[in-house]
Amino acid sequence: MMQIRKDDATASHVAPLLAHHLAELRSHMAEFAFALDATGLSAPEVTFWTAWRAESLVGFVALKQLDPHHGEVKSMRAAPEARGTGVGRTLLAHVIATACARGYKRLSLETGTAALHQPAVTLYRSAGFTACAAFADYQPSPHNQFLTLIL
Repeated sequence: MMQIRKDDATASHVAPLLAHHLAELRSHMAEFAFALDATGLSAPEVTFWTAWRAESLVGFVALKQLDPHHGEVKSMRAAPEARGTGVGRTLLAHVIATACARGYKRLSLETGTAALHQPAVTLYRSAGFTACAAFADYQPSPHNQFLTLIL
């Protein structure tokens, strides 16, 4: 059974997985990696959650409020040893439910185009996300793509 907890992105138990996440993205996307670090994930407009199985951290996700009707999925990550076990699907369902409860009309995300992003893109599309134009302050590039879900 998985438990999702509102958490502190600067906590020591988050640091190794967040460091892995940022290093992997930056190694593939360089300056086009827009994942937030612990400080960014701690901003007032961002809510951060971790996923746990027993005492093992198996993933995290954040939801950033862009405006009162639009949220952004940020930095969703399953721990390497938990990939393919439903962590991403559970975290995404949690973010979608939270966005609906907040009254958002739209939930968007930016992700990469490298092969390592394909499982996440498949997950997003299976949840109903579709391609969209760049949003917020993002600029399109060959290294990123944008998806949105009308709620």
